[in-house]
Amino acid sequence: MAKFLELDKGTEAGIRELLGQSLRNGQVKAVFALRRTTNGAVNYSLITDPQMMEEAVPLFPSMPSNAGQLLSRLTLKGPVEGPVAVVVRPCELRALVELVKREQGSLEGFLFISFTCPGVYPLKASANGEIEGKQTQYWEAVKSGKVVPEIRPTCRACEHFIPYNADITISLVGNKDVDKRCILFLNTAKGAELVKGVGGKLSEGELETAELHAHREERLAEKKSLYDQGQLSGLGMDGLIEIFSRCIGCRGCRSACPICYCNLCTFDSFDYEYEPSTYEEELKKRGGVRIPPNTIFYHLGRLTHVGISCVGCGSCTDVCPVDIPLSAIFLQVGEAVQKIFDYIPGKDVEEDVPLATFEEVELTEIEE
Repeated sequence: MAKFLELDKGTEAGIRELLGQSLRNGQVKAVFALRRTTNGAVNYSLITDPQMMEEAVPLFPSMPSNAGQLLSRLTLKGPVEGPVAVVVRPCELRALVELVKREQGSLEGFLFISFTCPGVYPLKASANGEIEGKQTQYWEAVKSGKVVPEIRPTCRACEHFIPYNADITISLVGNKDVDKRCILFLNTAKGAELVKGVGGKLSEGELETAELHAHREERLAEKKSLYDQGQLSGLGMDGLIEIFSRCIGCRGCRSACPICYCNLCTFDSFDYEYEPSTYEEELKKRGGVRIPPNTIFYHLGRLTHVGISCVGCGSCTDVCPVDIPLSAIFLQVGEAVQKIFDYIPGKDVEEDVPLATFEEVELTEIEE
């Protein structure tokens, strides 16, 4: 049985009050959370002024960028002088863990608050203001434990909506009184220390209820549908060429991806630029050459490089200007590789990334 604290107020209001109080009494030095700025935009912010917590919207159903990537950049040159309370979604926390394993960030100094995640809407819905009109629909689905309509496809298909490695887990999915009760599961001593003196009712119970198991089954059905729509099996090179033929080489997917970790991407180097003689040879063979070249090679390179650690956040598809279903492709291919190694990206901080380790005896069933 796990300990949880129940506050007699709406969930987002309860989180704001908890974090504001933690700033005022010095329990944390800063808060990292979504915040609505003066122009109405919602972005991640570091907050040290308790008064500014009124602008925080930690549960807003948008992911302007994957916070794992942002927290990695924040700690690239060393850990933060914490404690810093961080409110992020499960896939964002998993992405940060994967980057830390690659020595691109640190978990030190952070106190992680996450939640049973209902998912987020595509960025377009945030940019054009559509999310504001969808809030009622969103929270009604959350209360009922149903998959929210119109959220990112990979959110609908995500089975890892319960966070790993969080100090505090907020109950959202299936919480029928989410607008009246704030339920905080205290997973670590750090989490329990943060809520001291807050008041509320301390109890014991299970986070993973029958409602959450049913919700997971619904998401698994959504995943099957997503994979069936993509029809990746049996595509071959011709199929991949057709899928990626729309690519304009903007590399936006690489920039948005929280797992694309190289300091200098090899595809930005001169090594992959064609020599004039190469163009001449290709033109002799084909009579016409696509510019820019190597778009298929670029996507295959990303698949082999980061597929094992794909957390399915959907950021790549969201930024693609030509609507290539990148996240569905990466999720399906990545999951196939992850199953081979029995690896869930971002679940275990101590577990090495499989492709960065060597075992004298491994994959024997493939050899046979």
